[in-house]
Amino acid sequence: MTENTFGALGVPAPLVAVLDKAGITSPFPIQEDTLPDTLRGRDVLGRGKTGSGKTLAFSIPMVARLSDGGRPQSGRPRGLILAPTRELATQITATLAPLAAAYNMTVTTIFGGISQARQVAALKAGVDIVVACPGRLEDLMQQKHVTLDAIEITVLDEADHMADLGFLPVVTRILNKTPDGGQRMLFSATLDNGVDKIVSRYLHDEILHSVDEATSHVEAMTHHVFEVDGVDAKRDLVHALASGTGRRILFMRTKHHAKKLARQLIDAGIPSVDLHGNLSQPQRDRNLATFAAGDARVLVATDVAARGIDIGDVELVVHVDPPAEHKAYLHRSGRTARAGSSGDVVTLVLPAQRSDVASLLRKAAISVAPERVTAASSTVTALVGEVAAYVKPAPREVRPVRGQSQGGRSQGANAQRKRTNRAGGFAGASGGHSAGRGAGHSSSGASAPGGRSSSGQRRDRSGRPTASGAPQGARKGGRSSGTTQRGFTSYSTSTPAPASTLGGGQRRAGRRAQG
Repeated sequence: MTENTFGALGVPAPLVAVLDKAGITSPFPIQEDTLPDTLRGRDVLGRGKTGSGKTLAFSIPMVARLSDGGRPQSGRPRGLILAPTRELATQITATLAPLAAAYNMTVTTIFGGISQARQVAALKAGVDIVVACPGRLEDLMQQKHVTLDAIEITVLDEADHMADLGFLPVVTRILNKTPDGGQRMLFSATLDNGVDKIVSRYLHDEILHSVDEATSHVEAMTHHVFEVDGVDAKRDLVHALASGTGRRILFMRTKHHAKKLARQLIDAGIPSVDLHGNLSQPQRDRNLATFAAGDARVLVATDVAARGIDIGDVELVVHVDPPAEHKAYLHRSGRTARAGSSGDVVTLVLPAQRSDVASLLRKAAISVAPERVTAASSTVTALVGEVAAYVKPAPREVRPVRGQSQGGRSQGANAQRKRTNRAGGFAGASGGHSAGRGAGHSSSGASAPGGRSSSGQRRDRSGRPTASGAPQGARKGGRSSGTTQRGFTSYSTSTPAPASTLGGGQRRAGRRAQG
């Protein structure tokens, strides 16, 4: 191919200026192949692995071909881009928005996990291009906040990943609502799991551009397989690999382990952030921004970051937990060696994982000899390079666990009532209770030290009469006619003691209580 500039490929001058300002002067192969056709309005099927430049390949023609339209109508966008994850949708919007701004066009992002209020407001105000995840978009369509009858261009990005996530039925329903004569572009690393059916049904007279296969080797990416003896040796090796000065992404299989490892690294003086499905969207955005700005050198992530996270200068990707299948390995690894830069990929292998990892690499067409290492091995030291300075972790706020006792003092209503009763009883024992309650209350009900009232009545720890120590003047049925402390009436199911066992003073007290 002779064209090696965007202008020569037919990209309008305002968009070339935006690209030049961002330092993008030469198109990548997928862009060089597809732009002449997409700018003319042809349906295109683009195949290329992650990091090959697909986002600009469809963003440029989307903006260029919609630039001559009028003001968008409320709830009726003219361009639609579907993406499988929130992270990818956000990344696409970040690339697309500066291009759209060159023509005063508006872009909004629609995905779940956050309130729909702002998304609905943007749609109501009128928006040119919508970048959406299928689930939330279908919800808003059902609520009549958006219709797709004015869509002129539709893009499906990472269609194979949407298939893996089970989104194709939703995607089919969405595409059915778009005009049949509009331009459609589909970009995918592979055409399995039903993606081929989407192509045959919704793309018309499409042109296939396949720059490279998903398993094709990136020359600037170096793969390593490090075998370790056990869990302790693996932990030490992970800390060593994370200690360098450059950006690195550590992949874990579970959300819990990603969060735990990030905290361990922070405590070890290595600034880190985590990224996984348990985080809200603002938390994800904040952690990604921290990593992109360099305030944290390490991103500990689950496979949620394996696609759509385009952060430059990631020099090392570590599969702390090897993925379950080879496509995940390739997409994880694709976070480094992007846009022509170089990078290393390390897979850590425990003895029980050797056969599974060997099969994984074989399916991914990766040929590399395993190496037995420790954290102090020369290979590891050379890979880490300069070790970053220790960063003292900020004091971590200690939040009480819900339902946990706060310093051994229960805060429940029942416990507070018991403490109030005990406080009243102790005050009466010291002689202040009767005076504080007024002359109308008898001091015979106050608790004396040792758990008995002045009348000899036994009380429990809460200050209530015990079953065996019911008031001597209790009426038949167990209800006392006397006034108890704090306005509570005591009840007893015990049988009153025979009169012969009571002393004379106690009998007189009982008769006075009965009136």
